[in-house]
Amino acid sequence: MTITDWPRTAAEPDPETDAPAAVSGTPQLVSRTPGTVSETPEFVSETESGTGTDTSTAKLTGTQKWTTGAIVIAALALAGIGLYLSFEHVAEFAFKELRFGSLGKGQLFAVGVDVGIMVMIAVDLLMAWLKRPISWIRYPVWLLTAATVVLNAASGAPEGAWKLLDYVAAGAHGVVPVLFITVVELGRDAIDRVVRPEQAERDSIPLLRWVLAPVATARIFRRMRLWGVTSYPEMIRRDQQLIAYEQWLKRKYKGDISQASEDELLPMKMAPYGYTVDQALAMPDEQEQAAQERAEEAERRRLDAETRSEVAKAESEAERLRAKGKVEAVRAEVDGQTGQARAHARAQVSAAERAAALEQEALDQAVIAEARAREAEAERKEAQEREAKAEADLRAAELERQAAEKRKEAAEADRVAAAEAQAIETQKVAEAREAAAEANRRAAETERTAAETRRATAEADRKKAEEERLAKVALADAARAEKEAAEAERAAAETRRAAAEIEQRAVEAEDVAKLKPRERAIRRVARMIFAAGGDADRLPLADIQHELAVTSPGTASEYRQEAAELLAGGYRP
Repeated sequence: MTITDWPRTAAEPDPETDAPAAVSGTPQLVSRTPGTVSETPEFVSETESGTGTDTSTAKLTGTQKWTTGAIVIAALALAGIGLYLSFEHVAEFAFKELRFGSLGKGQLFAVGVDVGIMVMIAVDLLMAWLKRPISWIRYPVWLLTAATVVLNAASGAPEGAWKLLDYVAAGAHGVVPVLFITVVELGRDAIDRVVRPEQAERDSIPLLRWVLAPVATARIFRRMRLWGVTSYPEMIRRDQQLIAYEQWLKRKYKGDISQASEDELLPMKMAPYGYTVDQALAMPDEQEQAAQERAEEAERRRLDAETRSEVAKAESEAERLRAKGKVEAVRAEVDGQTGQARAHARAQVSAAERAAALEQEALDQAVIAEARAREAEAERKEAQEREAKAEADLRAAELERQAAEKRKEAAEADRVAAAEAQAIETQKVAEAREAAAEANRRAAETERTAAETRRATAEADRKKAEEERLAKVALADAARAEKEAAEAERAAAETRRAAAEIEQRAVEAEDVAKLKPRERAIRRVARMIFAAGGDADRLPLADIQHELAVTSPGTASEYRQEAAELLAGGYRP
């Protein structure tokens, strides 16, 4: 807490108050004053307004409700009586003494004052009931009530010299208004206690103290109101602590308090501002702590600012490095694309050379294979011819054997027949002759069949020879076609090799010219158009997409159109 801070309110009463803490090397108090300096018992104080925290929230019983209603009726009756008496006295006094001109105007003045008081009282009670009290509205009510009391008292003043009975009469005219306003305040406090039971209790100073020590009591009342101390015993305890501290200082410095340090005099200096002895003595330490905390907070803010500055610098450096990295990445990408194009061109040239070598080797292998195939075919045909000839010879020998057997059987039959003819000319001889004739006929038929077989064999050999001739012609055509295909492939390989060389020279020229990737792609398409005969429409978009790895046909069409314009402008690979 600092000097400018609002002092703490109502510290908890402590029946045994320790001596104040040492400040700047101040020794401990010689004695400890238990409770208060004197042996005066605790005050039993009355509450001025508000309620404590132990108010019952139970509903009113029937008897309590009847009692409350009776009190309200009595208060209304008292209000009516006060208004009636006040009205008559104030109206007449206003007409006669206050120069209102007529009794009616005096009556209107009295009615206005009384109605104003009643309206403000009603508003005050209503707002208190709604837990929204208006504190300042009570002061105009008191002012108007005081005016009514004065006017009522003045209406009873004598015309001549005052006597004792005149003072009593003047006072009697103001009794009812004072009584009425007292009842209203009582009702307001009662409502406040009902609707706000949690409101802190405010003690009132006992009347006996006002009588016995009016000046000191007035100072206590002022300090309680200024610094929000609601407990009268707490206020007394603070005064007793301050007096005990002063006595301790006097004993320490042998009656000369001026020798005390500034820190030791703080309780006396700060008491008018609501500080207790302990709070005042703790002020230097609290202020030093607060100053240290402020210094630490300032140092923390400075460090935070330095940290933020360093972070900003680091972020700026990081952004610069990221930008530099992006530039390096783009440069590396361009170099990579250039290297890739060069490697691709070299790979194409190498692939074309390897393809040409492989094609030449394949062609040589094909010629050798063709020669071997022809030799094998010739050998196979000779073997087939020999096999066919052997089979024909075998068939002819078989037929000759069968014919010889037939002739042998016929000769045997003739021999038998001759022997039989010589022996007996009978029917059997005739049958033998007939059998021999039949045998001869069969032999002739066998000869005819053998001739037919030889003819069929000769026809088969002729057809086979024709087929072999046609096969030779087909093989010759196939060999010629293979040779032509090899020549075409060799020419294509030569063309691709030349195209690869042209592509390599073009890539090297583009590297020297440091063309952009799109310009390189357009020139590449131009070379493809040139290789296709110079007509851009003959180059399919699919070939451009495949060659340049472009997914959009629209982009491929743009490349082809720009390449055609480039060729039309005189570009030659």
